[in-house]
Amino acid sequence: MTDVPTTPPKHFLRTLIENDLAKGRHAQKRWAGRPGPAHVQQAGQPDPARIRTRFPPEPNGYLHLGHAKSICLNFGLAIDYQGACHLRFDDTNPEKEETEYVESIIDMVHWLGFDWRFQTEENLYYASDYFGYMYEFAHALISMGHAYVDEQSPDEIRAMRGTLTEKGTNSPWRDRPAAESAALLEEMRDGKHPDGSMVLRAKIDMASPNINLRDPILYRIRHAAHHRTGTQWCIYPMYTFAHPLEDALEGITHSFCTLEFEDQRPFYDWVLERLAEQGLLLRPLPNQYEFARLNLSYIVTSKRKLRELVAGGHVAGWDDPRMPTLVGLRRRGYTPASIRLFCDRQGVSKSDSRIDYSLLEQALRDDLDAKAERRVAVLDPIKLVITNYPEDHSEPCQAPRNPHEPTVGERHFLFSRELWIERDDFREEPPKKYFRLFPGNTVRLKYAYVVRCTGCVKDADGNVIEVHAEYLPDTKSGTPGADSVKVKGNITWVSAAHGVRAEVRLYDRLFLDAQPDAGDKNFLDYINPDSFRTVQAWLEPGAPVQPESHWQFERLGYFVADRVDSTPEHPVFNRSATLRDSWTKA
Repeated sequence: MTDVPTTPPKHFLRTLIENDLAKGRHAQKRWAGRPGPAHVQQAGQPDPARIRTRFPPEPNGYLHLGHAKSICLNFGLAIDYQGACHLRFDDTNPEKEETEYVESIIDMVHWLGFDWRFQTEENLYYASDYFGYMYEFAHALISMGHAYVDEQSPDEIRAMRGTLTEKGTNSPWRDRPAAESAALLEEMRDGKHPDGSMVLRAKIDMASPNINLRDPILYRIRHAAHHRTGTQWCIYPMYTFAHPLEDALEGITHSFCTLEFEDQRPFYDWVLERLAEQGLLLRPLPNQYEFARLNLSYIVTSKRKLRELVAGGHVAGWDDPRMPTLVGLRRRGYTPASIRLFCDRQGVSKSDSRIDYSLLEQALRDDLDAKAERRVAVLDPIKLVITNYPEDHSEPCQAPRNPHEPTVGERHFLFSRELWIERDDFREEPPKKYFRLFPGNTVRLKYAYVVRCTGCVKDADGNVIEVHAEYLPDTKSGTPGADSVKVKGNITWVSAAHGVRAEVRLYDRLFLDAQPDAGDKNFLDYINPDSFRTVQAWLEPGAPVQPESHWQFERLGYFVADRVDSTPEHPVFNRSATLRDSWTKA
């Protein structure tokens, strides 16, 4: 990975790690080179990784900007502390998971600049790899008197769980013999009972003030094909049961979760302690720590709502450049470095807050300003005719490829009698402090001559269709006479005879409301009707445009050649960000 900060930002998770390392908490931890329970790890060597973290997405959708924070945090901390970060697919819900999402997640983690290799290890794992272990652990909990099969309906279980102010009520099946529960669990696994007819529950405390400890469900019946195991299993572990087991089997030292899992931490610890007590998991056990998730204004990150946007045709797909998915941000023109920079700037805390979308755009500007080559584009063209310039003549002009990087050289293009300029750069009756073209005014055509506007041509309806001007021959940029005429206006242009025609897609924020799904709002009511439009533009000629080429179109913003539709013969550009924030702060 490139562009790793030389001075990592300090936050409470770093302090936790450094304290653990100073105390040698994981110094004697053993690692067999592969995940496994205690008997596997005991045969291993001292773990060469000082820490182990993990990024554990469920493959039921495309990654979004919120996931980027977790990716940068978990992989970044592992890098900084000479550790390993595992990529683990938490595929315990067969009805919603697909191989398509697995492949996209792998691609996006790589795109962001991270890798799950550590020394000779290839730390790519699936929760489904551990289904056998999890089933054995479930039987162990039953035999220890810590779990039982419950035959209540889901509604009955929910009703008897109690509330935040009322204790729960014990299930009538809570004290059934362990042998009976073990036999029923086998029958559940073998598909002898229908969905919803019974579940395996932990036996903890139905009076606990933490509802998550009121005999939570460990396994449920699902007669559904899994994307990796097919129909081998008819029961699947709940995430809250699988998560701590996956961490322990993989030797994770620091399990970082967002704040919504804070109330689940006691159950996380309970599961691991019960199994470690029986020698099934090796100590030291993983610890879960929580941090605030990334909440950004003007977007939604709920997978259900993102799916609704796609299915309802409100966007063109998961990679629509208005979507907060990583595939969408990539197509919009966001770079891996800009997303890492944005996540780095937000830091890590335990307090929820909402971050303004403009900070994401600024991270892109800060990344591309020193990297992106400059070109001129005219998005709303009107013809400017230099009436005293020879009709069949053209001459070369030049400009820096990037003013911050003189070593990358210059770009060259031609000036001619007929040019394309932005329609907004001419006013027949200018407002106050308007310094561009209007009859009698002089401006500089950037990188070329000073011109004096002499008038315009209108169509039958009174619309301006052509602007006329005369050039001052001794004022060409870069020549001794360039400063002989002082002007206040400076406009860009493209030669009509040499410009390249291109499709430009102007993207803006998808929602008009900073919190479109807050409270009882229907987020679909706040879709920005002007979030996308297409224009036919003229570009300064140059080398053929390759997909994902990043440019700064002077005066207009940052643009990227669309990675799907753009070709050298038919360039298609997406606007990534304007040159400065044009939105009023909410």
